[in-house]
Amino acid sequence: MQYSIKHAATPPALAGKWDDAPWQGAETGSLANFFERSSSHRPKVEFRLLWDRAGLYVFFRVEDRYVRCLRTDYQNQVCKDSCVEFFVEPKPGAGYLNFEVNCGGNLLLYFLDYPDPAKGGIKMKEVVPRSLGETVKIYHSMPKVVYPELDFDVTWKIEYFAPFSLFEHYFGPLGEIGGQTWRANFYKCADESSHPHWATWAPLPPKVSFHVPQHFAPIKFLPAGA
Repeated sequence: MQYSIKHAATPPALAGKWDDAPWQGAETGSLANFFERSSSHRPKVEFRLLWDRAGLYVFFRVEDRYVRCLRTDYQNQVCKDSCVEFFVEPKPGAGYLNFEVNCGGNLLLYFLDYPDPAKGGIKMKEVVPRSLGETVKIYHSMPKVVYPELDFDVTWKIEYFAPFSLFEHYFGPLGEIGGQTWRANFYKCADESSHPHWATWAPLPPKVSFHVPQHFAPIKFLPAGA
């Protein structure tokens, strides 16, 4: 499996407009693989990516229920809320970044190393400092806090821009982006909702966490004009 990232001739407005002109030509991916331990709730989760000289644009659209959001501080454990995640490895074996954003737009972001599968868990390199985390510009369609839980159908969106300067801080010069292939996975979770669930784009083996970069799939940056 592979996702192709088109070049954006015009930067998206970060206004949550799924069908706005810059996004109309973007490939749509879906999160269709759910962990067995998930509840019966299976939200529909789609994503789109674009790139330009400045950085990477990421857009999630979630048709959900049992939505909740309580974490409002940078680097809080947003995975416990209704949350979408993008784990990405620009260079082989150099580590990866985990962009975790709850439906209220709060970010958790670490720089991580390849973990030892036998030991489980994650292998931390650095908690990304707030000064760098704030370079990620985030649109969120839901309020910062959603409580009590919403026991009805709702569609929510997260759209953000991550500058290539952030990636270069951890991975060094990136060079010409068009034509490069990185590796990544996309996730949806809601650990502490009444109907917890864990969904992925690239499938994972049973009984593992999201932190398995050896199972990331290719994401390819198409050259401008392609």
